[in-house]
Amino acid sequence: MHWMRGITCRLRHWRAARAQWRADMAEFKAAQKDPRRKGEWPENPGPPPNGFSLLPWLLMGMGSFSNLLQGKTPNPWIGGLGLLIFNSLYINVVFRSFVKEKREAVSTRLALLTMGLVTCGLALGYGGNWLYFFPLLGLATGACLRGPRLGQVGIALAVLAGTVSGIRAGTAAINIAYGTFLSTMVTAAILSLSEAVRELRAAREELARRAVEKERMRFSRDLHDLLGHTLSVIVVKSEAARRLAPRDMEAALDQITDIESVGRQALTEIREAVTGYREGSLATELDRARSALSAADIAPVIRQSGPPLTPQNEALLGWVVREAVTNVVRHSVATRCEITLAGVLDRVRLTIADDGPGDGGATATGPAEGIGIGIGIGGTGLKGLTERLATAGGSLRAGPSPRGGFTVTAELPVEAAELTSSGVATSGSTAPREP
Repeated sequence: MHWMRGITCRLRHWRAARAQWRADMAEFKAAQKDPRRKGEWPENPGPPPNGFSLLPWLLMGMGSFSNLLQGKTPNPWIGGLGLLIFNSLYINVVFRSFVKEKREAVSTRLALLTMGLVTCGLALGYGGNWLYFFPLLGLATGACLRGPRLGQVGIALAVLAGTVSGIRAGTAAINIAYGTFLSTMVTAAILSLSEAVRELRAAREELARRAVEKERMRFSRDLHDLLGHTLSVIVVKSEAARRLAPRDMEAALDQITDIESVGRQALTEIREAVTGYREGSLATELDRARSALSAADIAPVIRQSGPPLTPQNEALLGWVVREAVTNVVRHSVATRCEITLAGVLDRVRLTIADDGPGDGGATATGPAEGIGIGIGIGGTGLKGLTERLATAGGSLRAGPSPRGGFTVTAELPVEAAELTSSGVATSGSTAPREP
């Protein structure tokens, strides 16, 4: 009764494996059609790996099966039962060997051990064609055991096969031992290489997907920062031109000229952002900030001191100035905006503070833990800047100032060799020196 249940379970396993194989083959054929229609060679011309690729080797047991049918095997019921058990265990092991979790499971190792015991029993009991089950055992072992100890296992299995075969076949045992060792090592090498190639292909596809996502994120941030600032400046200067036109046409024309210049510069920056070669300039962004704030009737106060900056730090701080000033113009309703750049020990600090009642385009509940990323920093621009500065080892904090208004503070690390003080400060159209 128990053996009937075992056969039923094996049949179910066989049907499930056959259904999975059909599904894999259907997917594989569908993946091959498109490249071939375009006249291209498929990237993966081979079939998907599964246990069916190792089943044809069971034909090595046809000699034993023939002996059973011809009545040349004593106690044929024992031989037939042994053949059934061996084939069932072989099918079970090789199919589980193509799934890493199942291959490393204890049940698979126990099935392989049982398979070895059955092989030894049949070889000692019958000899002859039954000795060819040792190479099949080596094939299943190579498929199941892939690792640094495979060489030791292969040698031990070959010694076992040679010893058992020597008892029954004499000098012919050398061929059995050699075939067992060869089938073990070659099978493991081929399957390991195939698995490594597929893992590398999957890793390459994952890296390509991440690269595409990173580029999309970069372009999204650049486009937001570029267009958000530029459109805000254009809107502010357009309003200034409209107000000035009735009483001072020359000043209004100056604003319109600035709008044209800003638009042309925006086109250039967008082209550079698309090609990925745009590098920000802090001095340029400070000049634009002064112009945008003045056009919005906000008094700009810009102070600079500290060491010269690296190109990377200049680019990052330029983005901060652009985004923070855009938010001041849009949301603050301020009359004064102070931009302060100073070197503090081994870090450079940029502060943009306004005196308006607005929220600066973001809200913050306080400084964050760790690298200093502000909690609750809202808006796509400030969030993107927070990520950029964090990647460079810096921090960004944004929130209401204790003395009123809104303050954005960015910090970046500075190399010790660059800590040579030099400074210039400007306020509106004047430029007083800072200590």
